[in-house]
Amino acid sequence: MEAIMKNILLLVHDDDGQFARLHTAIDLTCALDGHLICIDVTPSPVYAGNAYGGFGASLLLNDERENEARNRARTKERVAGANISWSWEDATGDFAQCVIDASNLADLIVLNRALDDYPLPDMRTITSRVLMHARKPIVAVPEEVESFNAKGRAIIAWDGQESVAATMRACVPLLQLASDVEIFMVRDGAAKTEPEEAAAYLARHGIHANVKIVEDGVHHADVLIENAARHWRAEYILMGAYSHGRLMEAFGGVTKRMLSNCKLPLVIGH
Repeated sequence: MEAIMKNILLLVHDDDGQFARLHTAIDLTCALDGHLICIDVTPSPVYAGNAYGGFGASLLLNDERENEARNRARTKERVAGANISWSWEDATGDFAQCVIDASNLADLIVLNRALDDYPLPDMRTITSRVLMHARKPIVAVPEEVESFNAKGRAIIAWDGQESVAATMRACVPLLQLASDVEIFMVRDGAAKTEPEEAAAYLARHGIHANVKIVEDGVHHADVLIENAARHWRAEYILMGAYSHGRLMEAFGGVTKRMLSNCKLPLVIGH
């Protein structure tokens, strides 16, 4: 049976990254002929109080609710005009937990990567928490992104570990839409599965990927991946991630730098 990817979960909240999230989610829903689930999150009184040091929490929460009401009306109008299947859920509480709770039947989750001027937890923290607990691929988009071209080139940042293999398997329906797929590997001797095996797996799903292996002991893998994606004119990067630290629940190393610096959308799984 062929893999399917139909249910796209989108975090709705009035912040600087919403435009990128919304347009990415709509483009993905159209490309996959799927259903968009919008989860509109308003921080709970406790969460708002913590974020602002406990001062004026009720007033701030009321302002937040009023802002979200206006944002809800604008966003619903935009989604309704996109000619896609969609539904809406309202939630109050912690951003990441609300998304995690709504993700049980999601195939793909759309988030972004930073809320630089926003006083609540930054989106990279939210993204890492959702990625760890929801166990679904996430499309993490930079705030500058205005669209997602699922039919463009896709590059798979292959390290031979289970994380990227699982993400690739889950995203077969998305990769089947790509005009070209490249499996890019920075050789470090730790691979459990070789990139040629990944290419053979994709070929059985009708995806013909080329393999490129780089031997480089000088530069960080994320720099090499970004350079390869830029030179190859990839539309997005698919990769796996690993968590470091139960308390911080943040991703380290290559993943952290990619989330911080990469200019392309990341399709990332854990």
